[in-house]
Amino acid sequence: MKKFFLLSCLAVFACATISCSGTKQQMLPKAKHVVMVGIDGWAAYNLDQAHDIPNIRALMAKGSYTLHKRSVLPSASAINWASMFMGAPTELHGYTKWNSKVPEIPALVQNNHNIFPTIYSIIREQQPDAETGCTFDWDGIKYVVDTMAISHWEYIPDSYTDINKNCTIAENYIKQHKPFFYTAYFGTLDETAHEFGWYTPEYYDRLAEIDQAIGRLIQAMKDAGIYDDAVFIVSSDHGGIDKGHGGMTIEEMETPFIVCGKGIKQGFETPDVVMQYDVPATIACILGIQPPQAWIGRPVMSFFE
Repeated sequence: MKKFFLLSCLAVFACATISCSGTKQQMLPKAKHVVMVGIDGWAAYNLDQAHDIPNIRALMAKGSYTLHKRSVLPSASAINWASMFMGAPTELHGYTKWNSKVPEIPALVQNNHNIFPTIYSIIREQQPDAETGCTFDWDGIKYVVDTMAISHWEYIPDSYTDINKNCTIAENYIKQHKPFFYTAYFGTLDETAHEFGWYTPEYYDRLAEIDQAIGRLIQAMKDAGIYDDAVFIVSSDHGGIDKGHGGMTIEEMETPFIVCGKGIKQGFETPDVVMQYDVPATIACILGIQPPQAWIGRPVMSFFE
């Protein structure tokens, strides 16, 4: 029984250093920068039929990934983005509806901004001078990222129809500020799916546009001189059926999670179980940030060399 308990503890705290007294010490960073692209409505189902996504394919070949990261239920946007930034499921962070602006049930714990701890807020607490940023084209994101903890955030509604606007702002920010952690969120694919349907030609055309934006952001990291000491992440919240989502089918629940860069295995598809709330835990592990006790997400340790 003691051996089993010890192994369990090591699995949970694998990327943290524990002192002899049991006090958690600062985790060792694996990279100095993380840039994440969040794609709303990007389904893993039928990804093999996607065309014109060379940058996404290259990230999968050069990094580690899973196509089976599961959304929390219901498979809706605000709930799952909250989980991806807050390291916990809906029962803990309190978001239960697709377009939540406040938690529908009280969060189990709150940070000093009266929101469940996010990856942004724990970075601000542990590294007060760290440069962080977030751009998004759906205003629902500002309610789940803790904007008060972010160095610079920007809502770009026109990017729904013109991806270039969001991408250009993100490019310039990366080049000028070399952020510790940055998220560029694109909601336009989800809008396309609701209008035309998932896995339609229009859906894949819009995904190809986002792929081009990913290529530009990778180049921006190279231009900024941070690419060799950074990790690039692509993640999503849910898939869909026909023109809708919100249920518990595999098509709606399983999404890709791709991690590429310094210290990450190449061409590796993990067999590990991965949930939405494991995304921020993985980011925290990469950056050497200690996750809060309230998080239940675990870093995907098999991704690391």
